[in-house]
Amino acid sequence: MANTKSAAKRSRQSLARAHQNRSVRTRLRTLQKRVHSTAKPDAEQIRSLISALDKAAKRGIIHRNAADRRKARLNAFIASGGRK
Repeated sequence: MANTKSAAKRSRQSLARAHQNRSVRTRLRTLQKRVHSTAKPDAEQIRSLISALDKAAKRGIIHRNAADRRKARLNAFIASGGRK
């Protein structure tokens, strides 16, 4: 339990941000699963995944290096013809 009004507000803000960040991370996982589950992912799926990764990294939801690593692995996946 918060001892001050400002601590209570910080707690509320923290919960709201965690909820928003969770939805972004869930969307990233969903987009990644869609790209990896199809035999030949189309350009629109790939573009939306890369865009979502960049936006999440820019907002600090995931680390910049994590976004770059995921994009590199995505490009390797595409270069291999969409096979794991």
